[in-house]
Amino acid sequence: MSAVRSDLRQRRAALESEWARWVPELRLARRAPAGTAPLRREVTESWVRSLHTVDPGAVSAPVTDGGEVRPRWADSPLRRPVGDLADELNSIAEDAGFVAGVTDESGTLLWTCGGRVMRRRAEQVNFAPGGRWDEQAMGTNALSLALRTGRPSAVFSAEHLVAALHGWACYCAPIHAPDGRILGVLDLSTTWDRSHPLAMSTVRTLVSTVEARLRTDLGDRPRGGTAAGGGTGAAGASGVRLTCLGAEEAVRGGARLRLRPRQLEILTLLALEPAGYTPERLRDALYGERPVTASTFKAEVSHLRRALGGAVATRRYALTAPVACDAVEVLRALAAGDLDRALSRYGGPLLPHSEAPGIVAWREHLEVAVREAVLASRLPDHALGYGERAPHDAEIHEHALRVLPPADPRRALAAGRLSTALRE
Repeated sequence: MSAVRSDLRQRRAALESEWARWVPELRLARRAPAGTAPLRREVTESWVRSLHTVDPGAVSAPVTDGGEVRPRWADSPLRRPVGDLADELNSIAEDAGFVAGVTDESGTLLWTCGGRVMRRRAEQVNFAPGGRWDEQAMGTNALSLALRTGRPSAVFSAEHLVAALHGWACYCAPIHAPDGRILGVLDLSTTWDRSHPLAMSTVRTLVSTVEARLRTDLGDRPRGGTAAGGGTGAAGASGVRLTCLGAEEAVRGGARLRLRPRQLEILTLLALEPAGYTPERLRDALYGERPVTASTFKAEVSHLRRALGGAVATRRYALTAPVACDAVEVLRALAAGDLDRALSRYGGPLLPHSEAPGIVAWREHLEVAVREAVLASRLPDHALGYGERAPHDAEIHEHALRVLPPADPRRALAAGRLSTALRE
């Protein structure tokens, strides 16, 4: 995890440098830099728009006219479906160190939840009911971008226009009514050092659940052509189930998709990183330093896009519709502190036959995350269950013996596994 923290720190420093370089100039020139790394074009274009109305030195979001939002929340079509998920949202936010929020279609926060410490930090910048987070009021942020584009959005540290938000990372997805209207945005926010790509997957899954309940409440059917993730062709990937832990299979509508190993690798990487990849980064994650032609790489992506009914974005490779993935579910369960659920979904190493650098990195991350959670648990079932999948891991079997009661007959099983592991 120290390597992850170091990468985040470097990314934050690079963005702070670009912010300090460009924002003062943009206030005068009103032009966006030409998408040079590490800046994204949608971010810099939002900076230019925002600077007409927003001071980068603002300390908090303004309050909506009237301030009081309880009547608006009471009348909102989102109140009931979000209320049904309130316990789950609060559990995710508390366990993972996030604060969650829901806005209306104007970008005004109507509801928030989370642990006491994170909510207090969020309230300092008025991430609280009544705060206005649209682009005109609070500049570039994930909520304003999701409202403007109709697509999920993540904004990290100094990508925010307002300097008071540079300590935050935010993940959002718009919530659509059955007729296609945007009703609001669901947001998960945390401090920059806890930033994790799985947060976006969690947001998209929660929004899909909210939208499904909206369809039930409003007695309507989903609009054609789009889904919770937004983008054209998103409905085409509905019903996709990706199994990539200990096995390699993608199923759509009950039928197995005919995907080559490389295409399964691409699908897995996109499922694990919903914010997506630039073409260059995805190519590196698949091939590393191996020589491969651009046409070969693009052909693999194109085949996957056709198999998913078009649900892979083109300029920045990302899924535009939800895909259920066992690896994502394991990491989400770990983030929520639910080790039982994580172990029930953990079937083994990620795409065990793959040597793609990006898959290898995620495989190691998953194995370490699950193993460390097991070693931190005092429940014997966790050590015994994981030990069955890791017969050569002597430390796991030793841990099982430590946490098993002296008279538990399963000690013989753990002792036998330990003896075998030590002989190898």
